[in-house]
Amino acid sequence: MSAVAVSRVPARVAAARGVATLLRLEGLVVLAAAVSAYAFVGGARPLFALLLLAPDLAMLGYRFGPVVGAAAYNAVHTYLAPAALGAAGLALGAPGIQALALIWIAHIGLDRALGFGLKYATGFGDTHLGRFGRSA
Repeated sequence: MSAVAVSRVPARVAAARGVATLLRLEGLVVLAAAVSAYAFVGGARPLFALLLLAPDLAMLGYRFGPVVGAAAYNAVHTYLAPAALGAAGLALGAPGIQALALIWIAHIGLDRALGFGLKYATGFGDTHLGRFGRSA
């Protein structure tokens, strides 16, 4: 892209792209940290591979429309529940629970790194990281 073309991009759009890039890099760091912590707690690799994409089952909520779909997807794609699960695992001294929380956190980090953000009820492709998909 030429310098002239870049200067024609509105400042707000350029800033949004910069923020989205930072959030994607943050997701990559979270993914790396979760994978490292998973290895530290002695988590089994086959379990990690089996469950890494399990949170995406929440997309089934879209069968009931975009409002339900976005709510279901967002409920399992924020760090709140896996952080609480991980804290419970630490409090109970249960490395298996910690491992599940770390897989979940790794999934969210992976999604963010790939640009899959939290969903708006206007459609699956409308996310807090910007629009993606065919009309992006």
